Amino acid sequence: MTTYTAIGRSMLPPDGRAKVTGTTRFAPDLRLPEMLHARLVISAHAHARIVEINTAGALAVPSVVAVLTAQELPEIAPKNRFRLLLARERVIFAGQPVALVLAENEAAAMDGAERVQVNYEPLPAAVTLEQALAGEAPLVWPAGLPGVTAEAQAHGAAVKDGQPEEQKRSNVCDRHSFSRGDITAGLAEADVIVERVYTTSRVHQSYIEPHASLVQPDLLTGGATIWTSTQAPFWIREEVAAILGVPESDVRIVGTPVGGAFGGKFILYEPLLALVAQRVGRPVRLVLTRLEEMVAGIPTPASRMRLKLGARRDGTLTALAAELTFDVGCYPSPHANAAFLLGSFYNIPNLDIHYTEVLTFKHSAAAYRAPGATQPTFALESAMDELAHQLALDPLALRLKNAAAPGDLMADGKPWPSMGMSQVLAALQAHPAWQEREQARAAGRGVGLAIGGWPGGTEPAAATCLLNRDGQLQVTIGSVDLTGTATGLALIAAEAFGMAPDKVRVINGDTASAPFGGAAGGSKITYTLGPAVIQAVREARTQVLEIAAEEFEADPADLEIVDGAVQVRGVPDKSITLASLAGKTMGFGGKYAPVVGRGRHLDKTASPGFCAQLAEVAVDEETGEVRVHRLVVVQDVGRAINPPGIYGQMMGGAVQGLGLALYERMAYDESGQVLTGSWMEYTVPHADQAASLIEMVIVEVPAEHGPFGARGVGEPPIIPTAAAVANAVADATGRRLTDLPMTPERVLAAG
Repeated sequence: MTTYTAIGRSMLPPDGRAKVTGTTRFAPDLRLPEMLHARLVISAHAHARIVEINTAGALAVPSVVAVLTAQELPEIAPKNRFRLLLARERVIFAGQPVALVLAENEAAAMDGAERVQVNYEPLPAAVTLEQALAGEAPLVWPAGLPGVTAEAQAHGAAVKDGQPEEQKRSNVCDRHSFSRGDITAGLAEADVIVERVYTTSRVHQSYIEPHASLVQPDLLTGGATIWTSTQAPFWIREEVAAILGVPESDVRIVGTPVGGAFGGKFILYEPLLALVAQRVGRPVRLVLTRLEEMVAGIPTPASRMRLKLGARRDGTLTALAAELTFDVGCYPSPHANAAFLLGSFYNIPNLDIHYTEVLTFKHSAAAYRAPGATQPTFALESAMDELAHQLALDPLALRLKNAAAPGDLMADGKPWPSMGMSQVLAALQAHPAWQEREQARAAGRGVGLAIGGWPGGTEPAAATCLLNRDGQLQVTIGSVDLTGTATGLALIAAEAFGMAPDKVRVINGDTASAPFGGAAGGSKITYTLGPAVIQAVREARTQVLEIAAEEFEADPADLEIVDGAVQVRGVPDKSITLASLAGKTMGFGGKYAPVVGRGRHLDKTASPGFCAQLAEVAVDEETGEVRVHRLVVVQDVGRAINPPGIYGQMMGGAVQGLGLALYERMAYDESGQVLTGSWMEYTVPHADQAASLIEMVIVEVPAEHGPFGARGVGEPPIIPTAAAVANAVADATGRRLTDLPMTPERVLAAG
């Protein structure tokens, strides 16, 4: 067994104290001289023609500098949401920006926005799936469907070779299907069939920090520097440069500390702000209000899923037929992988799965931690539990019997790479919470379990490493530190170099100072950047040993690095500190070139991660309230680089899963207006619902291509939670809830 000196150690993030004491500067805290404050004027209609925009009242407000409409901006084809900019002729969702007020201060900008008068001619709007799919439904895009973005690939959620289906002009924007075997024969072979319709609601990522950006225009080149709360600096650079019509090198994106993102902060209003800043020639700052986040942001889609699952009497699965329909708002979304995931977790010989994505007159959908995974997993794992009940089989044993393993075929006919689905289930099976489930039931509680997996993302990545004069190793990467990944990468670098982790500093550079690092999404930063960091650090280590070898007149193979110094192996008295060695490479008359290592990495093989969860709940029969008393989260992480960081991800994902299960739902009225515009109406889990009830278990099935075997850990812990809670509710009450969230009203109605 390999012994490690750095990875696996518990290391707190170096910026932790600054964040909890409030001294970290987030994007909304930034200021520039002559900065203008921007405020959106948003539509009150889901679908309407813009007759007139009267800006006179806003311009009369003291300190208001300008009010811009689409007429003052270049006409850019709105092929995706972040190119929609300001509404030009019509609006297609309530909350769509129609104008932008610029003022010397925030109060004036807000006052000005309230005084912009917009005259609309309301038009018919399809705001539900049923309305959008009706034969004479108004079309969100009557002239033809808009394009798609690379967001699905950035999240590792691209469709895995499913067959696209032909479509006529309608509100249907995407269709995919997966099939194998003979679905009719497979269902006929089954002794038991579970058939249900499941629904999930639109939910918001609910980060604490709203979208926020500050743009400094470069009036010489036509480019800009943008400070923004984002997961994808290089993607924003690419898109802003294209919209401004300048080379990418003329656009600099500085990713600021992110106060929560969860897939919702890739790109949104940065292109609009860049155009506006260039037009007025001054810095422009936009920080969304909470209301704007809820009505003009990018939440996740709602879904309706019809599932038919069959099995023989011994628990062998025979067939899975499904129709998945997602309401994605006014643009296509990165959720088409739902059909792929649904058909890949279990060995089922006969599949017939269809995915349909439907446009409605609501704001467009984006990723929220494992896009396209939580919805089908809720349906599938609920059906698996009901199947076990009807067959009088142990629900965990049923899953183990049918669980996919490395080499088994996924829905696209390709084999699973290294993954630990069975190992995670086995670890949950051995957990006291499962072994003692009868005691919980005797106390009036229900026990349910579920499992979910994430295929993992891939993306090219690079890193640089240099040795500073103080003996500290500096690693520079181009990704943002969204969830403590920099801490994990510091441990990886320390392990690869052979030094103490506190002597490694990881710098998250901007697009002008760091090599390409990829987007922080899809559970892939450690997996893709880790090998690049290892390569860069090992190259720097080789340079250090070569310099020391020349100093000692020794063979580099005879040298070792111990306690911040290079020494001759077995002769500790003959050594030179790393600081002294670096000093010889930096300064006048230096004897050696500076120590600089470079790493570049691309591996197209993804590294799936699985998470199994057990929920223990009590249900109040009078009120319908579901209270979770225990939630066990068991996850395969490949190799635990930094356990505290992993536990944080596991707990955070599971808490968000509780939100999907019990609380969170974006509600709309019949005209498409958002009814849950603040956290007073939109309920999220609180800290007291998490820390005391969640138990976490790490399983390590090393990933073949991960750094020291590590896998991505961000996505899996949110995926099975809702199903586990639903199964526990069914165990406690005998009621099968098929709609999320499972509010008290729905629990009582199910009775």
